[in-house]
Amino acid sequence: MTPIPSRTLILIKPDAVRRGLTGEVLRRFEAKGYQMVALRMVQASKQTLAEHYYEHVNKSFYPGVEEYMSSGPLVALVLEGLRVVEGARSLMGTTDPTTAAPGTIRGDLGRDWDGKTMENLVHGSDSEESAAREIPIWFPELAG
Repeated sequence: MTPIPSRTLILIKPDAVRRGLTGEVLRRFEAKGYQMVALRMVQASKQTLAEHYYEHVNKSFYPGVEEYMSSGPLVALVLEGLRVVEGARSLMGTTDPTTAAPGTIRGDLGRDWDGKTMENLVHGSDSEESAAREIPIWFPELAG
């Protein structure tokens, strides 16, 4: 029986786009062998962010997240491959760029900027269930 590839959502956040790191981030995912199924640059709306971060909307830190994620364009993409959720998260490194391992996107390219919100370059779905929920938010044409 042939394993079935899965999909994950990746957001290259505004700080990475501003710093000109989009190509490097994409290169790392491609070098790992994942296929890009969809890709677009967008300016995130408050509505899209509220849908994406629905579990955090009423938390005290959410306004900072919303401000950060809407501070400039971001690149949304869908990757496909075997165990892609797990593999993409490994490539990204831990959430805190200061302690993320060297060799990871956050470990090599990120740092603490002492802002209101942690600017950590990338988002990746944390499970196949999250990916199934998040992908249609950014790519409605891939719903279903």
